[in-house]
Amino acid sequence: MIRLRGARVNNLKNVDLDLPKRRLTVLTGVSGSGKSSLAFETIAAESRRLVNDTYSAFVQGLMPTNARPDVDMLEGLTAAIIVDQERLATNPRSTVGTVTDVNAYLRLLFSRLAEPHLGSPLAYSFNTPSVSAQGAMTVAKGDQKRKVVTYELLGGMCPVCEGRGTVAELDIGHVIDENLSLDEGAITVPGYKPGGWSVRYYSESGFIDSAKKIKDYTDQERHDLLYKEPTKVSLRGTNMTYEGLLPKVKASFLQKDRASMQPHIRRFVDEAVTFEECPDCGGTRLAESARTSVIDGLSIADVCAMQVVDLLRWVEGLDRPGTATITETLISALTSIIDIGLGYLTLEREACSLSGGEAQRIKMVKHLGSSLTDVTYVFDEPTAGLHPHDIDRMNDLLIALRDKGNTVIIVEHRPETIAIADHIVDLGPGAGTAGGEITYEGDLSGLHDSDTVTGRFLSQRVGLKARVRPRTGAICVRGAHIHNLKNVDVDIPLGVLTVITGVAGSGKSSLVKDSIPDTEGLVYIGQTPIRGSRRSNPATYTGLLDHIRKAFAKQNGVPASLFSPNSDGACQNCKGLAVTFVELSFLESVPVPCEVCGGERFQDHVLEHMYEGKNIADVLRMTVGEAATFYEEAKLTAAAAILDRLVRVGLGYLTLGQPLSTLSGGERQRLKLAHHLAEKGGIYVLDEPAAGLHLADIRTLLELFDDMVDSGISVIAIEHHQAVMAHADWVIDLGPGAGSEGGSVVFAGTPADLVAAGSTLTAHHLARYVLT
Repeated sequence: MIRLRGARVNNLKNVDLDLPKRRLTVLTGVSGSGKSSLAFETIAAESRRLVNDTYSAFVQGLMPTNARPDVDMLEGLTAAIIVDQERLATNPRSTVGTVTDVNAYLRLLFSRLAEPHLGSPLAYSFNTPSVSAQGAMTVAKGDQKRKVVTYELLGGMCPVCEGRGTVAELDIGHVIDENLSLDEGAITVPGYKPGGWSVRYYSESGFIDSAKKIKDYTDQERHDLLYKEPTKVSLRGTNMTYEGLLPKVKASFLQKDRASMQPHIRRFVDEAVTFEECPDCGGTRLAESARTSVIDGLSIADVCAMQVVDLLRWVEGLDRPGTATITETLISALTSIIDIGLGYLTLEREACSLSGGEAQRIKMVKHLGSSLTDVTYVFDEPTAGLHPHDIDRMNDLLIALRDKGNTVIIVEHRPETIAIADHIVDLGPGAGTAGGEITYEGDLSGLHDSDTVTGRFLSQRVGLKARVRPRTGAICVRGAHIHNLKNVDVDIPLGVLTVITGVAGSGKSSLVKDSIPDTEGLVYIGQTPIRGSRRSNPATYTGLLDHIRKAFAKQNGVPASLFSPNSDGACQNCKGLAVTFVELSFLESVPVPCEVCGGERFQDHVLEHMYEGKNIADVLRMTVGEAATFYEEAKLTAAAAILDRLVRVGLGYLTLGQPLSTLSGGERQRLKLAHHLAEKGGIYVLDEPAAGLHLADIRTLLELFDDMVDSGISVIAIEHHQAVMAHADWVIDLGPGAGSEGGSVVFAGTPADLVAAGSTLTAHHLARYVLT
């Protein structure tokens, strides 16, 4: 038994709990009720701390390195393996093969069997460049003679694309304006402003005339501005290396992870850069030596381009002496990928191109073949992004982990997964400060009979619409063939709520994200998570704080920067963080409330300025609902509009100053939706908007969709949840399977017609949902 007493992490209210070991436990409750705080920031965090401290004490001889969670007592823990909702790395070098470690075993196999023989496994790695060096070396023994030595390493990286498979080309028209001079702002790259150092670097170099329009440059001046090779120059008495604008921009922007870029830089890159298949390696990422070293006529690039099911058959057919251990490991890993329902993937597929459901399952591959027992597995919504058909398969895998003798703890909302639990813990009764308590603990039948929010909604179903809305038009997609789409022709209706569904990997995102033609007023809200820090909060993310600061500044006749915890008004001791960090040598730094501002974030003189009887710290402590009423009465229209959107998506309980880093996945998803609702779009495309939402929160989401459609907005949602399907006016179902077995429209019509037809996997699960 795992015994927990007095847990007070985040909004948990002195929670006491006993969890059975070697059982499957589901933690559920409305979004923001404290499930993640209990699972990850309490149980998993303490297990990780104990393991790290044991390692430090017995291996490194150090003091403990981690602070323990805010609990009175937590015992009975075993080592924990955590599978959270974080998306897989968006680095273009990350592929299905590298994420699952299958590539490592394939490289080892080719280094043993391939002809011509190249040497070590690194010769087949697209992340390893070839290296050669020569120099003198003196060994301090014997006669200590100085010797000339050479060093060579044969790597598998293509030297042209550097292992990316694509080469980037900059559109000069998006980099410079030919009709302007440098002094007038000819360089249109973000951060290159006239008078700024980035522009003076060129205008004062002596190579070009900064007052001359770019179109009037000589060939030499144009070369010096755009392409000049690195050259030593003296700028204002400082020795520097001058380099042409295009290589400098490529080095500054194209080497970075796109997801980590600021929005305005990402827009520039999307507009100015085109990616083309590498002409040298043909997109395989590999050097010629690796591409021509083969086993039975197939190179490592060839086998990585196979679907996993086909690759498994190829590996099983290898019967070579001395490789039995490698092939057995490969067979086990590939079988795990197939068992988890991803046999249609190829190892060369970029990890960032996987759908949410595919990414969630691929992270589990390493654990399925594990021989570990008596381990605590903690999963954060493992069904996120999964079709009901895929959820059934996921449930089988979770049960298999438990049956190996492990403790499985799952944070989950889906009824299908709650139903397989041995033990259920329901948190609530509400969200935020209204949650943090255990409202039910027991089995499934008891939860159905309980009067909790989860218990009530488990027995309720969103019914099929008696009447669907008429369409007002359509987006016509013709001949869509990107990824696995098979020349799809489909009309996506406008003026209604359309749900695009199908098993994971059937082609939904390819159809919606990559095949819908550019349409005026289209707003796309994808699955990319909000990156939250301690300084970010709902007020800063939505732009609400800007309006609040201006209102305070206008009423008090002082600069608006005083009312930002990141600017002039911030407490000088904690720098606006509300906490300071106590360094405890080898111990992890411990955050404590700032002793100067008391956690208010601002200097005392800033808190003396009032707006409608409240200072800026009072406002940031308000919930969204309280602030909506406050600013509506104060007639601050812009702020009230933002707050109204947050209330409409069901986030009225959040405080304005709550750090984004403390929000759950479902809360971040809705915060992003509320932010995008400010855009003046007539067509909203949402990728899995119900991900991470409790059944009660989905009802709120459906009400919002109805309001949007009734106001004239078309809503297109990629979604798996049966409640959203049942509430739709039109359903487009892709399949019939995943990967090469998908990519076709298998049904298009109303939800009632889909259930009546019963011809697809989606139809089967939707019928089971509405008829139960």
